[in-house]
Amino acid sequence: MVLDILLPPKCLKCGSRVVDAHNICPDCWKDLYFISDPKCACCGFPFGSDLGNDYSVLGETFCAACQKSPHSFDKANAALRYDDESRSMILGFKHQDRTEYTQYFTKLLYQAGYDFWHDANILVPVPLHKKRLISRRYNQSALLSESLARKTGLYHFPEALERIKNTPPQQGNLKKRSQNVKGVFKATLGVELKDKNIVLVDDVYTTGSTADNCAKALKKAGAKKAYLLTVFRVISPVTAK
Repeated sequence: MVLDILLPPKCLKCGSRVVDAHNICPDCWKDLYFISDPKCACCGFPFGSDLGNDYSVLGETFCAACQKSPHSFDKANAALRYDDESRSMILGFKHQDRTEYTQYFTKLLYQAGYDFWHDANILVPVPLHKKRLISRRYNQSALLSESLARKTGLYHFPEALERIKNTPPQQGNLKKRSQNVKGVFKATLGVELKDKNIVLVDDVYTTGSTADNCAKALKKAGAKKAYLLTVFRVISPVTAK
């Protein structure tokens, strides 16, 4: 195409020439850690060869953390590990107006959510507080859920959740993060959520505290199941930004 000649597509990550737009080059691709089985049947934490204290129930393996503190969401899947190689991608998407990542991340989310699509009804993004939305100008999770809705044909319901408290950026340990988002989310009451299976869409899974509180609100409003789908999964929460 003429446009590709005048403006050749570039790798989203390093800027080198690529064949297709909204993609990354082979060199960048090989440096990314794609999450796959074996992983926790609840939170999606990727396992190594040694499962240690993790255990199986009816053929599904759960990590030690999910044994100790079950989540409010039913299952979580993520596409990529958040690490030194992937960090620039998500920071650019969230804080540097790099919304051109939306299409590529959507493709990754669709692949990561392979076991959700058979019974999912609604896509819901994790909301931003109004003040933060004004300062950032867009909700990166809503961009992803809207794009994913076009790809899957599922109903997109961005108003299903409201963030009613403007909490500070979530950093620190699990207990602090959990307290930070407690009671922060409120779900819409109505027929849209009743007995529905919701796929909650976010950019990064860190400790699961945000997803837990969103799932609680959705289920309180009548949702049957709440799945979580994220582009990135933090393996060591203390390293998250």
